[in-house]
Amino acid sequence: MHFHIRSKALVSYLGLLVAFSSNAQQTNLSVDKFQKAIAQTNIQLVDVRTQAEYNSGHLSHAMLADWNDEREFKSRVLSLDKNRPVYTYCFSGARSNEATQWLRQNGFIAFNLKGGISAWKRADKPVEQPRAVKQITMEQYLSQVPKDKTVLVDFGAVWCPPCKKMALVIDSLVKKYGSRFVLVNVDGGEQTNICNELKVDAFPTFIIYKKGKEAWRKQGLTEIKEFAANF
Repeated sequence: MHFHIRSKALVSYLGLLVAFSSNAQQTNLSVDKFQKAIAQTNIQLVDVRTQAEYNSGHLSHAMLADWNDEREFKSRVLSLDKNRPVYTYCFSGARSNEATQWLRQNGFIAFNLKGGISAWKRADKPVEQPRAVKQITMEQYLSQVPKDKTVLVDFGAVWCPPCKKMALVIDSLVKKYGSRFVLVNVDGGEQTNICNELKVDAFPTFIIYKKGKEAWRKQGLTEIKEFAANF
């Protein structure tokens, strides 16, 4: 009797292992399968490495959400669309595998690049390298902020998930209230010097200027009514 129970338990345990292994295989994609998947237009690609790692070379159109920074990771990925698949990668696949499991547990359809960008490079797949960008000065920045107008400055980055979500909000804002303000866009991912000077340490960050002076500032997702109330 005890042997029979233990046998059933063993069979159940082995079944779970097989199911887990099968799920892992479906979740972790080979380089070729991953490349084919991210070629689709409705996907979301997320690099879960650090900013420094991302800057050393990344996959085209990848957004950034550092898995090692729990607060940053959650704030960025929660801006993603749960109706569109998410594909993640890191250096070797370990961090992105953990991130993929977290995403799946939180309602996302997520997949991981097996072997990470390291395997991607070994397969001679394309990687985007950082380009040298001339930094604007404070004087050049302020020249875009006319004192006789209300100015909204949008500090974002191409790799920032919340920034992509806010782009639609800003488009609607311009259509509805465009006559009341001037919009200035600053790529904070590239213009790091001006961001440091203005203490812009997260994206997106929005600053409203009136008569040439800062009158309002907000980080993160923002509703149209919040902007309108400060114009």
